[in-house]
Amino acid sequence: MKNVSNVDKTESIESLQSTIRKLEKALLQMTQNGANITLVKKRLNAAYIGLSVLENVWNQKPHHYTQVDLTEARDVLIGLFPSIQNTYAKLKAGSPQKTLLERRIKSLELAVQAIDDISTKHQY
Repeated sequence: MKNVSNVDKTESIESLQSTIRKLEKALLQMTQNGANITLVKKRLNAAYIGLSVLENVWNQKPHHYTQVDLTEARDVLIGLFPSIQNTYAKLKAGSPQKTLLERRIKSLELAVQAIDDISTKHQY
């Protein structure tokens, strides 16, 4: 995690913040429509944790998550990769959507790596 450029750090944090905003909007819409919100809530929580962990590692901001929270978030974030990569593969090179997904993938990879790093430090 030490060799991440400041540009990548900024883009990753902004990407996770964007992901959180999208998930919050989806949660609101689905709640209003009476849809099942379990999956969206899990993904939103995982995105919050991912952002918090990156801010902890890069900006020394404290996080209040347990090892169980971190492990669950890691699993949910990893579970997002197949659908994002599938969508990514269908997009045209150089398109804004492809750039957005590149940043999202990078931010999720870094969040998972940060969770792994924190988890390793706290094992006895």
